[in-house]
Amino acid sequence: MSHDPADGAPASGALSSVFSVYDVVREDDAIVYYGDPLVDRQTLVQSVWSIFRERGYEVRLESRPGETVLVAEPADGEDSRGVSWTHVVLTGLTVLTTLYAGTRWYHVVDPFSLDVLRALPFVVAVMGVLGVHELGHYLMSRYHGVDASLPYFIPMPFTPIGTFGAVIRMRGAMPDRKTLFDIGVAGPIAGLVATVVVSAVGLLLPPISVPPAPPGALEIGFGSPPLLRLIAWGLGALVHHPVRLSYGAGRAVSPVVFGGKVGMLLTLLNLLPAGQLDGGHVMRALFGRGYERVAVLVPAALFALAAYVFVALDAPNAAAIWGMWGLITALFSFRGTATPLTEGSLDARRVSVAVVTFFVGVLCFMPVPVHIVG
Repeated sequence: MSHDPADGAPASGALSSVFSVYDVVREDDAIVYYGDPLVDRQTLVQSVWSIFRERGYEVRLESRPGETVLVAEPADGEDSRGVSWTHVVLTGLTVLTTLYAGTRWYHVVDPFSLDVLRALPFVVAVMGVLGVHELGHYLMSRYHGVDASLPYFIPMPFTPIGTFGAVIRMRGAMPDRKTLFDIGVAGPIAGLVATVVVSAVGLLLPPISVPPAPPGALEIGFGSPPLLRLIAWGLGALVHHPVRLSYGAGRAVSPVVFGGKVGMLLTLLNLLPAGQLDGGHVMRALFGRGYERVAVLVPAALFALAAYVFVALDAPNAAAIWGMWGLITALFSFRGTATPLTEGSLDARRVSVAVVTFFVGVLCFMPVPVHIVG
């Protein structure tokens, strides 16, 4: 057998009760332990995770042709060292695509003129709610010592908002259900706070002028979910006059409000309790392994909703949205939820947070969130 690894990685003898090591090799930045498991897979991972974590390594179990290996990589990997060129490029591209999308809402005639800068508030609103949502996951991941990257924005040209959202990359296992819950719920909570702020600012901004739409033009509208109506009602009580969600011909609410609507739709979709979505993480943390048997009902409910809005509400665009998410959640449910290394129940405070979060998420729901006419 080769010498035990350097760089502070665990010696092979530290694993002897659960993994009989017969070789240790270095592969780039990873240290690979070849050996024979002495316990079942879950017990093995649970046993060695803390050993490697104490030495600053993330570890995973891999099956290779004819062999079983433990692959250890430094916990503070490349994705967690701060801002990379990938972050910079994707963020810059998303600013451009979101700015271009905003010209539609601000009715900028020439998107290649300086008039495009009028859409900057739209960019800040949309990227703000998306980025804050992912930052919630990131900060809670770092708090619990789970390796995570800063958010990556996804530019998507020629779409109503110019982006497909933002994501973070995570490495390593979830040590327990409390960690899984905290990281899962942090994104929706942070995103909801940003959504409320953006919506309130947008509703207080003056309306914009809207030129007459040419005949046959495609018009896209976002519905006003109950949460937005509550925000408008609360603002009206504060400023002592009604805050309007819409105006007559020739005027429209500030496009910044669309950023709030995007945040509400994002929150609703992420709280769908299936697979690797935030809602799936929260429900798995709440109810344990047994929840995976119930999660398969989520895509069925979405397909039923798609059929309802198509037949009863004559809204094929909304039906397509719910049908697509039915397929997405079906895939997620098939792949399963995140599995923490150790189980255990959650405290009453976390259960209360889950109830409140899902309740506010329901306030973001509309059967027809987007309608397209033309």
